[in-house]
Amino acid sequence: MPHRALPLLLAVAALAACTSDEKAGSLDRPVVELSDALCRPTPVGRQATGCYLTLTASADDRLVGVSSPVAGRGQIHESRVESNMMMMYELKEGLPLSAGQAVELKPGGAHIMLLSVTEPLKAGDTVPLTLTFASARPVEVTASVGQPALTDADHTAH
Repeated sequence: MPHRALPLLLAVAALAACTSDEKAGSLDRPVVELSDALCRPTPVGRQATGCYLTLTASADDRLVGVSSPVAGRGQIHESRVESNMMMMYELKEGLPLSAGQAVELKPGGAHIMLLSVTEPLKAGDTVPLTLTFASARPVEVTASVGQPALTDADHTAH
């Protein structure tokens, strides 16, 4: 019987070593904090919406992806004026985050686009988002659905 227990003990010891290594490695990974998550409502028939939030990374990092169960896909976009027209582009390389500096995703600037939204989003609803980063662990957040506060600089609606 003792010779049968040896493989089990070795397997448990190996699993314990992996778990402690994973925990030690996670202490070295940057952390990204999120706040003020908001997604715009979608009128009936519209299958895309913009989402906004503020990100603060503990170390230099990059927002590289976003997903939500309410959308077919999510993208990171930037709006900018070109030839007197507001243009929107996907940031295929992601959005850089500088250590300790809050990066505000907002209308008229960098933002998240949810595409192929499966059901209309109404004010008062919530939207689960998962943001992925180049170095930090993915972060899940629940965004409220509503209209962002507009400023004089905001001239577009998503």
